[in-house]
Amino acid sequence: MTTKRLLIIGGTGFIGRNLVIKSIELGYSVTVLSLSNPTRESKLNEVFYIQCDINNYYDLQQKLTENSFDYVINLGGYVDHSSFLDGGIDVMEAHFLGVLNILKIIDWKILKRFVQIGSSDEYGNSVAPQNEKMPGSAISPYSFGKLAVTQLLEMLYRTENFPMVVIRLFLVYGPGQNSERFFPQIINGCLSGDNFPVSMGEQLRDFCYIDDITRGILLTLEKNEAIGEVINLGSGNPLSIKQAIKIIQKTVGKGNPDFGKYSYRVDENMELYADITKANKILNWQPNVDINHGLNKTISYFKEQS
Repeated sequence: MTTKRLLIIGGTGFIGRNLVIKSIELGYSVTVLSLSNPTRESKLNEVFYIQCDINNYYDLQQKLTENSFDYVINLGGYVDHSSFLDGGIDVMEAHFLGVLNILKIIDWKILKRFVQIGSSDEYGNSVAPQNEKMPGSAISPYSFGKLAVTQLLEMLYRTENFPMVVIRLFLVYGPGQNSERFFPQIINGCLSGDNFPVSMGEQLRDFCYIDDITRGILLTLEKNEAIGEVINLGSGNPLSIKQAIKIIQKTVGKGNPDFGKYSYRVDENMELYADITKANKILNWQPNVDINHGLNKTISYFKEQS
């Protein structure tokens, strides 16, 4: 049986950890490259771990030179909505320069797929539901960094047949997510039983459970039809932030969200949810876990942690 060598960049984060587990189950030989080593609890014996900053070209070259990969999934970078002069330059560099370094080092001759994990923020203020034919429109340094990588990879596909796929994620959630992300903050706020500040919550958003997301990402490695494509992954079902908070509050049975205490972000798109027609057509993918089931599992996890 041929070994399927997979490099997951950012494989110690929330999505990355889940991808690693699913990849091993599917028979991939997995290498994880990340800024930080895994915790003792999350480290897997079947995985080879490399600690490295992808923005450090010479360190990256030294650590990857003797490794070859059939597949690369890039989750590198971080979500940060800082303005240009208040950290935004670092955000752009973290996303764009890191990918340039990877592209210079990996062996294109044997590469079967390069999957870039993009963001719904690349759509800017496009009208919902957002679909992949809509032009990108950066409204922050973060969205610019993500969009610049997408356009770079699309250019490489057109001019050099580079086997790229861009997956645009909307809002992902599930057990084990970083406590600073939206659902964990709301769940922990409700579990405390105290008042906690939130916005008015009128934004429509798209929440998709982690297991559905990892399944969709890994399908792109199997489906040749995905090469050269940008593909949305999301639930396809809009839900207001206020509705989501109220579902959590009802499920937990306590908590007092103080609506209106936080302002909306400058230029925030009030309606951001996915058209997933393309994912269904190309990947034969659709989400299996509805919001109530997914939140029940997520809330149970955080209850155990509290």
